[in-house]
Amino acid sequence: MSLVITLADALFSGLKITLEVTLFSAILACVVAFAAGLARLARQRWIRAIAAVYVEGFRSMSALVVMFWLYFALPLVGPQLTALQAGVLALGLSYGAYGAEIVRGAIVQVPRGQWEAATAVNMSASQRMRYVVLPQAILAMLPPLCNLLVDLLKATSLVSLITLADLTFEGKILQGTLGHPIEIFALVLLVYFVINFGLTRQLFRPERASNHRPGAHNHGAHYDHWHRHRDVYRAGACHHATVTDKMDLPAR
Repeated sequence: MSLVITLADALFSGLKITLEVTLFSAILACVVAFAAGLARLARQRWIRAIAAVYVEGFRSMSALVVMFWLYFALPLVGPQLTALQAGVLALGLSYGAYGAEIVRGAIVQVPRGQWEAATAVNMSASQRMRYVVLPQAILAMLPPLCNLLVDLLKATSLVSLITLADLTFEGKILQGTLGHPIEIFALVLLVYFVINFGLTRQLFRPERASNHRPGAHNHGAHYDHWHRHRDVYRAGACHHATVTDKMDLPAR
């Protein structure tokens, strides 16, 4: 009985660290993904260039090596980060780069005619993005972003290599002190499976709900309004074709 309590206490302590790293990394990745994804569509070339360097750079580097550099190398030339800070930064920036391409791709796939029609009826850039583009783009982003979050949760096991006592780290400690590697790591695998399965079910619930609610094909309330009035917008676009020469369309 005491062995079971020891296992439960250690794994629960590691699970809290795993969930903490996942939460902070996901928030950072989400913010960075939207910022970099929108920056890659900016009209200014220098903004697009900076975003492209970040995205391609972090997509081409190992998150583990980035984590090692932040934790072991950065203190030699800069500030000393804690293991939690290094892990969150490495995972958030790495997965944010992948998320940026998801955001960019979802926005670019919105038909060009809808950008033009929104401009023709004098919508500002923020109104076009809020009422026309994002309601459609967000639904397109949901499945790949949810998959990315599940991958992020699994990748948190990398922080065990910089001495952060997450679920994997606690499993290794228990195996080293108690033995029974088959049982202990099977239990760790089971915990990861339960968390990921539950997370996947929750993340895809909004998508399933949107696919079954009335008007789901209109991609949300704002897009439903747009869909009902698209003929009016398109008619306006025909009479304001010259406006398209000076509107803010995304870089393709």
